[in-house]
Amino acid sequence: MGNSSSNPPPPPPTVVNESAQKVGIKSGKKICCCCPETKRARDACVLKNGEEDADCQRLIELHKACLRGEGFDVK
Repeated sequence: MGNSSSNPPPPPPTVVNESAQKVGIKSGKKICCCCPETKRARDACVLKNGEEDADCQRLIELHKACLRGEGFDVK
């Protein structure tokens, strides 16, 4: 009745887990978990004063520098 020599179905497509690729070279952590001190200071400043504030801009740049130091490509 059926074809007993049919081919098995193809395997499902491989899904690339982007979060697994985005880990720091030095720490092996995801970007969201790196540099918690500069992240906390940056976030508090932006919430209080806004992103355009000069002090906040300085903290943003410090956080970016920290992330670059972990091996992330941050612009």
